Amino acid sequence: MRHSAKDNYVYLTTAPVPRLIVSLAVPTIISMLVTSFYNMADTYFVGKINTQSTAAVGIVFSVMSIIQAVGFFFGHGSGNYISRKLGAQETENAEKMAATGFFWALFTGIALAVIGLIFLTPLSLALGSTPTILPYTEKYLGIILLGAPFMTASLVMNNQIRFQGNAAYAMVGIVSGAVINVVLDPILIFVFDMGISGAALATVISQICSFFLLLYMGSKGGNIRIRFKYFTPSLAFIKEIIGGGTPSLARQGLASVATILLNVAAGAYGDAAIAGMSIVTRIAMFINAFLIGFGQGFQPVCGFNYGAGLYGRVRQGFWFCVKVGSIFLLVCAVAGMGFAEEIVSVFRKGDPDVIAVGAAALRWQFITFPLGAWIVVSNMMLQTIRKPVKATILSSARQGLFFIPLIFILPYYLGLQGVEMCQATADLLTFLLAIPLTGSVLNEMKRKQAEQI
Repeated sequence: MRHSAKDNYVYLTTAPVPRLIVSLAVPTIISMLVTSFYNMADTYFVGKINTQSTAAVGIVFSVMSIIQAVGFFFGHGSGNYISRKLGAQETENAEKMAATGFFWALFTGIALAVIGLIFLTPLSLALGSTPTILPYTEKYLGIILLGAPFMTASLVMNNQIRFQGNAAYAMVGIVSGAVINVVLDPILIFVFDMGISGAALATVISQICSFFLLLYMGSKGGNIRIRFKYFTPSLAFIKEIIGGGTPSLARQGLASVATILLNVAAGAYGDAAIAGMSIVTRIAMFINAFLIGFGQGFQPVCGFNYGAGLYGRVRQGFWFCVKVGSIFLLVCAVAGMGFAEEIVSVFRKGDPDVIAVGAAALRWQFITFPLGAWIVVSNMMLQTIRKPVKATILSSARQGLFFIPLIFILPYYLGLQGVEMCQATADLLTFLLAIPLTGSVLNEMKRKQAEQI
């Protein structure tokens, strides 16, 4: 059904908040789960080749995190602004920001691809490749980099469409690409005998397909169309993108650094340790995809209502998401604790060293899982309502402020166990930091709400 930007405004500022968030969250949850699933599919199919290929995919994941960081930086930076301006009914500025965010991301993605290909071997070594893993890393990374411009631009379109309250349109583009990836993986890896190069090629083809589908979907359903004539590289717009996108850049960028350091730390204990930790990272991402998708359903509600001065609806949405997310993660943690070995063995059956490392790390991860709901939803709210300092501090904490020191300290004293428990410890400390950061903002909105009565 076609609807206008005005219809979106009325819907997002008047519909019951829980129902509204659920309706917007379902498409984003599906998008996140499918995206995570095809990341897991890569790991699953590559795991059928050998341990070195599995480890190489984990190593290259840090580069993909950097590419995603750029996409999220421009996507969230422009999307947050668009949702607030549409909430304030300033459509022209929203159109200019949509084009500006898209083209900056596309140009940056091209630059990343060129630089990465020029320095392919030193980059592969810096990411933590051992001599036995290096040939596989170079094959996989060399192809993945070709898709960088399509990935950055697709993430911008996905987020902009979502922030306009049209998550179903964003879902079609992302899910279609993911399905293509899963279908192509076994065909290119095994039927055409391309090995790890086939997995990389499947990923790039799927990203190109997503790019063109999202470009098409962005012209439907009252969405703002991307037009080059609206590209406005002014200082004011760049400042808005930096303010709204820096938390995402910090979160994703530090996640990439953390992955590199994790691979280096695990590499001291052999290829199996790198492969085991890589598998756990993908499993945790898949479960967290539900929470992130649910939180992304909250973001347009948060942005529109904050822009319209409806602070009570923002607070109501926040608490609803935290409660639902906490219950979901608690159920996953309890269910997964007893089956850690079985879960890891799905990806690398018959390799006891990989399974032992992965199962131990997975159990540590499950202990702090329920705390993630407060952390993720807090981060999304602070970023959407333009609290850049608090949002950046919180988004930097989990994979930067806490994880990076811990990945040096814990393995020094505890060996391999220190590597396995590092993320869980960082999550606990991030939760403790998030409580005062978010509490002060919730109280501020409560005061503003009271003043309106």
